[in-house]
Amino acid sequence: MKGLRSQSDEPFQRLLVELSRAAFENTEASQVIQSFCRLAREFFHASGAYFWSSAPEGGLVGAEADGHEAERFRGLHLHPGDSSVALDAVQNRRTVFINDADADRYPQVADYRAQGAMATPVLVSGEVIGAVAFLHDSPEARFDEHTASQSTIMAIQLGTALEAHRLNLSSQEERRRAMTLTEIATTLHGLPDTSAVMEAISERLRILLHSPAVLLLTSEAGVYQMRAVAAECPEVVQSIRNRHPEKNLHIAIEIAERAVASGKRITVKIDDPSQLDEKLPSGILVASPFRTSRSDGAILVYPRRDTEFTEAEGALISAVAGVGAVAIANADLHDTARGQAKELHEILEISTELGSAGKLDQFMQTFVVRASSFLGFRRCFIGLLEGDVFRVRWGVEDGRSRPVEIPLPEGIAIRTLKQKQVFQTEDAATVPGANIEFVNTFKIHQLLAVPLMGSTGELLGMFGMLDRAQAGPIQDEDVRRARALAAQAAIAFELTANLHQSEQHRHRAEALVALALDLNTVLHLPEFTRSFAHRAVDLLGGRAVALSLFQRATHETVLLQGASEIEDKALLRRFNLALGAALTKHETDVVFGPASDLLGSSLASSLGWTDCTLVRLAGASGELIGVLCLADRGAAPAAEDQQLLRAVASHASIALENACLFTRMEQANRHWVEVFDAISDFIVVHDEVQNILRVNRPLADFVGIEPEQLIGVNMRALEGLSATASPHACPFCRTGDGLDEYVNKILERTYLISTSRIHAATSVQMQTVHVLKDITDRRDAEQRYHELSDNIQEGIFFSTPQGRFIEVNDALVRILGYASRDELLQVDIPSAIYFNPEQREALASVIERHGGLRNHEEVLRRKDGSPVHVLINGFALRDPQGNVLQYRGLLLDVSGLRHSQTELQRERDFSSKVLNHTQSLILVTDTGGVISYANRRWADLGFEQSHLLGQSFSELTAPVRQAALREAVASVAGGQQVDNFDMQLLRGDGQTGQFSANLSPISGDDGRVSSVVVVMTDVTDSAMLQAKLMHTEKMAAVGQLVSGVSGFY
Repeated sequence: MKGLRSQSDEPFQRLLVELSRAAFENTEASQVIQSFCRLAREFFHASGAYFWSSAPEGGLVGAEADGHEAERFRGLHLHPGDSSVALDAVQNRRTVFINDADADRYPQVADYRAQGAMATPVLVSGEVIGAVAFLHDSPEARFDEHTASQSTIMAIQLGTALEAHRLNLSSQEERRRAMTLTEIATTLHGLPDTSAVMEAISERLRILLHSPAVLLLTSEAGVYQMRAVAAECPEVVQSIRNRHPEKNLHIAIEIAERAVASGKRITVKIDDPSQLDEKLPSGILVASPFRTSRSDGAILVYPRRDTEFTEAEGALISAVAGVGAVAIANADLHDTARGQAKELHEILEISTELGSAGKLDQFMQTFVVRASSFLGFRRCFIGLLEGDVFRVRWGVEDGRSRPVEIPLPEGIAIRTLKQKQVFQTEDAATVPGANIEFVNTFKIHQLLAVPLMGSTGELLGMFGMLDRAQAGPIQDEDVRRARALAAQAAIAFELTANLHQSEQHRHRAEALVALALDLNTVLHLPEFTRSFAHRAVDLLGGRAVALSLFQRATHETVLLQGASEIEDKALLRRFNLALGAALTKHETDVVFGPASDLLGSSLASSLGWTDCTLVRLAGASGELIGVLCLADRGAAPAAEDQQLLRAVASHASIALENACLFTRMEQANRHWVEVFDAISDFIVVHDEVQNILRVNRPLADFVGIEPEQLIGVNMRALEGLSATASPHACPFCRTGDGLDEYVNKILERTYLISTSRIHAATSVQMQTVHVLKDITDRRDAEQRYHELSDNIQEGIFFSTPQGRFIEVNDALVRILGYASRDELLQVDIPSAIYFNPEQREALASVIERHGGLRNHEEVLRRKDGSPVHVLINGFALRDPQGNVLQYRGLLLDVSGLRHSQTELQRERDFSSKVLNHTQSLILVTDTGGVISYANRRWADLGFEQSHLLGQSFSELTAPVRQAALREAVASVAGGQQVDNFDMQLLRGDGQTGQFSANLSPISGDDGRVSSVVVVMTDVTDSAMLQAKLMHTEKMAAVGQLVSGVSGFY
């Protein structure tokens, strides 16, 4: 020991550093103690170093050692009454050492053949956790106070290292448990299946607490069942599962019942765990209850082999049980939601399939097939409520659908459905008041009927199911699913019906727009009639259509059967007569009835019609201008159909009047152009600056230039036609007062030039008309005016009672002269559109009194302030209380029509003056030679125009030429031109004059000759001069002959 005492502090400091390094590098407490024993034994040169650990029941237990008999030391026990240096140090709480040990007192020291011993208690936070002991087997080595002090310091450092290691392990364990709890919570909430959640709770809790086995039991309807088990090895899990079906878990179930009854965590001592498996240890079992919204249960954690569960671990078990209860509840809800989602998914699939069925019949057949499969019934059907009777319209039996038509008899089931309640029965034959014949006919046993309710609560029909596919009664779940499916079907049915109606409205709107476009672009009456008839039947429906127009005393009728037109004149005459009789009996604007009642049985049979719809077409003044007849529509027109029929009729009436007016204008214009060009005289018209405005065809042909090329050319270009110089730019003007008439020689031909001044048709300026009458020859006149055409488009408007447009179309924007639709929508109607705001108030009053406007003529103001003449058709849209919400209607621009009427009148005046100032006699006859027109020149021959009209042209000529004249008229009626026809005309005073006539044909709309124009020139003087000349020449020849004879003699 003297050598020990002589050691300096430097080696001891190095020892302490080595001990600190060993404590830092070793992760296990046993490794730290082993390093301590080894280093301390080497430092003290002892034969052995030993560490005693405090036992729970008192005393010490050999834990680690280094040196002599180290293996034998581990597991050695020192009881509190034993004589030991280590026990003395622990009891005295200080270092104790002995040298020259007494074998009797310290038998253990002697057993290790030691001469000296030293023991130091190891304290942590004032509590002894063990002791370190050192032995010397050499008599020379001894322990003293210095070595005791060093041992005490070393023991303190060891205790500090062990405490730090314990705290580190405790921190790691707490962290591990926290992470495990987090993992448990995350994992459990990520598991959608209840069984998977329970298995995860058991397994995670077993791992967390190092338990050999964990069981989870739940109570359903008062019966406990094991739902999950986790154990250290699969064999134990299988053993426990094998016991469960045989009811060999009664002890575990009793513990779970106790825990659930107490409502808190309990501990139970298990002496014989062999009821589960022989490999499980005995000890203290912890049972923690949990509760979910659907069930109760408990988690049983079986005891560990080495240590009992601490209070903290028990709290941990309760926490895991709480988290698990939430996770189980969530999983239960997820299972429920998944089942409902699956059911909803099936319903959505059905809805998707139903949504793809565009037609109602296809929709219903698809629905009953899917519904039968979804609900598990052999037969399903759909009945619609028609009036007060349910009619089965679609059904399915064993997967095969078919349309049916079965009225359901009145009974308790029908009365229940009409009360909007579900009806169900397991045996329809036993229902009081059941129609047994009906039940037996259709073999009805189980019946479940659900009402189909509309979105506004009205009863649409019923959804019925017959006989479950799998035997068993009708369950509440069947009723719930049937109601859910019926709700989907009702919505889809309503949507399909609305879609069908919307498609109908869209089709009608498109057809109405197409009708408006067609009618606005078609102005020829025959083409208009056929176009309107086709469009009307397409818009309003029907198998056949007829449109009859009243033109003066005649009817023009177009009758279409499908795509073909009936041209049987006898049948059309019968139809017109029947139509007139029907209109006389029925005075309403829209008439519907059987075809046999309206047209007569014979005509209806000939046409093959069942029903007829008649729509009157009234003109602007209210007179009847036509009637539209639609055949075989199948049903009387509803209120909205009648409104549509009236709108179409009103629109067609305006367009029809325009077409008729245009046709008359075109006919008149063509007539006068043909008359103008049929005149063989040269005619030229120029303005006040001597520019040519118009020439007739004979004059243009004579100069060799097209009439269009002469328009705008100065009259000086025609100087070659005048033999004498004129003081004016026009070679034909002499005095300038417009009343010139003189004879002029032009290219060896004699012309009578007549001049007159008239007002222009389109302005207030005066125009000069020159007519060059060729006395020697006549030429054909074949010039025509350009066709007058006008595109008429109606403007559509929606406006508020306050005077703002809500919606307008482009035609209205154009009619009112605005740049864009948006600009028009911003204007104030009373002040911007009307010249006087009171005009709109007056129109509103008319609409209030009469319910609408029909062909009302009004003058509106365009954006630039100019007036525009329009025809207004409109009505008021009202709410259920009768208040006006909107004014809606059509505007037809008739400014062009008024302009055309004025122009036509001016053209007529102009043509009349031209014809009346010509030097020729002009007649117009029909193809039979009956006179229908005579110009004013006939008065110079002693004829009155009124007496000529209606006479035969042939009666005016001498009898010897009447046959030839009739042949000439017949030739012209055949389409030929007859020129220079010589005839003798009986004047009004009874004298006979010699005339040269040109006869020209005039064709009608059908291309056939309808009239003959006769232009006659009085050649009586020329004939007399010719006769005198011939006589004179004869007399001169006779004189020469006589002179020659006398000279001879």
